[in-house]
Amino acid sequence: MPLTSQARSLLDMVYRVGAPRFHELSVAQARHSFQKLLFAFRPEAPAVAAVTEVPIPGPDGSVLLARLYRPLSAGPGAVLGLLIYFHGGGWCVGDVDSYDVLCRELANGAGCAVLSVDYRLAPEHPFPAAVNDARLAFDWAVEHAGLLCIDPQRIALGGDSAGGNLAIVTALALRDAHRCQPCFLLLVYPCTEILSQRPSRQIYGDGFFLDRESLQWFFERYLPAGQAEDWRASPMRAASLAGLPPMLLVTAECDPLTDDCVAFAERVRAEGGAVTHLPVAGMVHGFLTLGKLFPEARDTVNAAAQRLRSALTG
Repeated sequence: MPLTSQARSLLDMVYRVGAPRFHELSVAQARHSFQKLLFAFRPEAPAVAAVTEVPIPGPDGSVLLARLYRPLSAGPGAVLGLLIYFHGGGWCVGDVDSYDVLCRELANGAGCAVLSVDYRLAPEHPFPAAVNDARLAFDWAVEHAGLLCIDPQRIALGGDSAGGNLAIVTALALRDAHRCQPCFLLLVYPCTEILSQRPSRQIYGDGFFLDRESLQWFFERYLPAGQAEDWRASPMRAASLAGLPPMLLVTAECDPLTDDCVAFAERVRAEGGAVTHLPVAGMVHGFLTLGKLFPEARDTVNAAAQRLRSALTG
C-alpha cells in the first residue's frame, strides 16, 4: 500500500525546501535533531510505579548508565520479568531520555520491568563499544537480579534499528558462550546487515526518511575500520543463527531495511528458530517512537507489549 497520509506529512516536513538532510549535519546537530523529532511526536508519558537510574560498573572503572522502569501494576517487592532495551539511532544518536515514553508503555503493557541502556555512541566510541555495553548490561542484570527484583530466567532483549542489531548480537554472543540465555527477542526494524543489495535498499533509499546517504553516514562513524563483515556488526554474517530465542520481528513497509529483516527471519526459521513477523503497512523506518503522529505506532507498541507479556509469563 502507499504511504499513509501521516507518513506523507512527516516526509513533507523532513524534506521541505531548504532543510538540511540528516547526513549533512554534524554529529551534535544530528543528535539534537533526532531528539527534537522524538520529543515532538512521542505520546504523553504514562505513569509507572517507579523509575530508577541504574549505574552499571564497567570492567575498566567506567560506568554504564541505564534506567529501570517498573510497571504501574507491580507491587514494590514483586519479582518481574525484564526487558533490556537498546534504543535506536544508528549507534550514533538517540538516548534514554528520548525513549522514556516507549519504555514506560512497554513496561505497563507487558507488566514487566524495563532496563533502558544508555550505551556508548559513535564516533566517540566506535564499534565494538556498543556491543560490549549491551553484553555488560545483560550480564550485570543476571548477576544483580535480586537487587532489580527480576527473575534472571525471564529476561528478554529488545531494541529498534541499531538497538535491534545490538539485541541480536548479544543473543548470539550469549549462545556461543553457553551463558544464561534471553527468553525472547523484541526486534523492531533491526539492522541485520551493513552491506546489502536487496531491493528495498534501492526502492526506499531516497525520500523515505532513512536515506541511503544517512545509512552510510551512520555506518562510517560506527565502523571507521570498515568491519562490515564482522557478525557483531552484521549478524546475518554469523556462521549460524540456530539457537536464538523466539522473536517478534516488526518491519515497516517503506523502509530500506525491510528486505534485510525479512531475509534474516527466513534464515532464522530455516535454521530452526521461531519468528513472528509483524509487518506494518504504509510506515517508514523509525515510526514506533512517533505515536502522537502515527496510530500505527500505538497499535504496534500494544501488540509488542502483549507478545512480550506472553513470553515473560510463560
